[in-house]
Amino acid sequence: MGLKVIGAGFGRTGTLSLKFALERLGFDKCYHMMEMPLVPEHIPIWRSAAAGQTVDWETLFKGYQAAVDWPSCNFWRQQLQVFPDAKVILTRRDPEQWYSSVMHTIWLSSEQGRMDLADAELVGRVESEGHDRIKMVYEVIWEGVFNLRMEDKKHVMHCFERHNQSVINSVPKEQLLVIEPGDGWSPLCEFLEVDIPDVDYPRINSKDDFQKRFLSNATPSGESH
Repeated sequence: MGLKVIGAGFGRTGTLSLKFALERLGFDKCYHMMEMPLVPEHIPIWRSAAAGQTVDWETLFKGYQAAVDWPSCNFWRQQLQVFPDAKVILTRRDPEQWYSSVMHTIWLSSEQGRMDLADAELVGRVESEGHDRIKMVYEVIWEGVFNLRMEDKKHVMHCFERHNQSVINSVPKEQLLVIEPGDGWSPLCEFLEVDIPDVDYPRINSKDDFQKRFLSNATPSGESH
């Protein structure tokens, strides 16, 4: 089957909402970071990709019609080579708002995960899958894209805008859709040549939603439950 839609936008640009929107439109399943607990065997593949090694994209995405968000979005070029007829969607938003969202959501949870891992290692209680997933997140995102300089706002936003512009400059115009949160069904459905559903466009995983979920999943000791 292969990918029909390649999401090139970084996380915190409405990618989870886009995942559910694409699945609602029939592009099911759609790959997203939230898939990781379901496919732990993929974690070493993404770590290999981050290290510049060759990946069998057809095998990795077997059963998926679309892929959005990290870790996939970093490798949109390689995926487009393998799936040349796929349509590319670049989700983006105001860089200042995006940076604030990243720092108060996924960066915060990643750092907490890394601290929890360090604590677990001290007492000899390390779960290998969780260890590998945290390693993957840093190798693909925080180190791989931003050189672990997350407090350097100008640098991080530059990486964000450089990535977006690279997609715009490289993908043929007729094969690319650039959207932002709030654009709704119309541009997406027109681009994918499908009917607009009789339901509202998904609005999922706002910064407030993420923070509430993050806090509710943390015990006083910092462990998840």
